[in-house]
Amino acid sequence: MAEENKGFFQRLVSGLAKTRDNIVSGMDSIFNGFSHIDEDFYEELEETLIMGDLGVQASYDILDNLKAKVKEQHIKEPSDCRQILIDSIKEQMNVGETAYEFEDKTSVVMVIGVNGVGKTTTIGKLAGKLKSQNKKVVLAAADTFRAAAGEQLKEWAVRANAELIGGQEGSDPAAVIYDAVAAAKARHADVLLCDTAGRLHNKKNLMEELKKMNRIIDREYPEAFRETLVVLDATTGQNALQQAKEFGEAADITGIILTKMDGTAKGGIAVAIQAELGIPVKYIGVGESIEDLQKFDADAFVNALFEGGAQC
Repeated sequence: MAEENKGFFQRLVSGLAKTRDNIVSGMDSIFNGFSHIDEDFYEELEETLIMGDLGVQASYDILDNLKAKVKEQHIKEPSDCRQILIDSIKEQMNVGETAYEFEDKTSVVMVIGVNGVGKTTTIGKLAGKLKSQNKKVVLAAADTFRAAAGEQLKEWAVRANAELIGGQEGSDPAAVIYDAVAAAKARHADVLLCDTAGRLHNKKNLMEELKKMNRIIDREYPEAFRETLVVLDATTGQNALQQAKEFGEAADITGIILTKMDGTAKGGIAVAIQAELGIPVKYIGVGESIEDLQKFDADAFVNALFEGGAQC
């Protein structure tokens, strides 16, 4: 494991401490507290999973898998179920090969999400990561509704040495995207990262706006590889899942970025999102610095959650 990844794994382990207390300690008391496997045992486990924000659907699927394996392998001891449960959670999170194709192609990455989830900061971190891979990045400040968004993105653009295309406050976001596409093409940029306004309360307008931006990119930049990432705040638990569903109605989401994983008791939401939506969590954030945004690895995540760093 590379040094950077190892450091991130340790931060992930400590960041998941509250989630571990919330889910794993409850499970372990069930594994150790029951003398045999019965309906009560499964019910207690189900409750712990659901309360741990793994989501109803994912919890049912994980338990169905566990019950089948218990029967298959003639398991009698509750404590022997622990590893099967861990493996079952990993299976639930496996949505196939999580692609990061956009990093190696001329691409447009649309980043969406409600205000307050750390969207603009995440875009800045992504720009920094791409820059460290010697990619040429253009940033589009298409969140023209939040006054601070453009300023914030400007700071990140300077740090990442990326060009920023923005519009006046209140101007048409689609016009910003149009200008940004033209700039990306003219400068032979590798990646165009687009910040967008985060309003879900006015869903109809938001959907129309996103569709309009997508139409412009389709028309003006048909050769570009497309990626749409939704940024979700892990601390909001089931609310984050709901947001992902709503944004899914407005855009063709290709991946999830989960921020604020450090210090949340609701880290189980990563399992729920992948299992219920079938959309991969592509990046995970556990802090403020650029290094604290990393590609998501389901196995490492589940190991960090259950083993507390025992496996790496």
